[in-house]
Amino acid sequence: MDNMDTALAQPARARLITPDYQEVAVRATLRYTAADPYAVHIDFPGSASLDDASVTWAFARALLDEGLSGPAGIGDVHIWPCGRARTVVELNSPHGLAMIHFETAALRRFLRRSYAVVGAGGEDLAPVLDEGLESLLGGV
Repeated sequence: MDNMDTALAQPARARLITPDYQEVAVRATLRYTAADPYAVHIDFPGSASLDDASVTWAFARALLDEGLSGPAGIGDVHIWPCGRARTVVELNSPHGLAMIHFETAALRRFLRRSYAVVGAGGEDLAPVLDEGLESLLGGV
């Protein structure tokens, strides 16, 4: 298998915080692929959304790393520790805001596994860019 095909997926228990501060259990999937080495993805099932559609959020792997130690993020994604055992991921969209608590240990394990796929500083987009240019230019 080519390194660009290397991917990992890790189920993660999460708790969606509702506007009235109730916690709803959500089964999310954390994903990472060498083909998109700077990003991590979180897949949420349809049961976690108001319209029953599954949702995927993608953001910088470095943001997840930083947010496990202290408040991090600007724009649509913010991450911060909540005590020793939990980490909050806040997602903002034009449709609203979602706050999700994850077990910090699960996020750390996922991050460690992602660095085994592509080490920190080892992200190389050249093959992806070459493939995209070749596709765009059609071998010209």
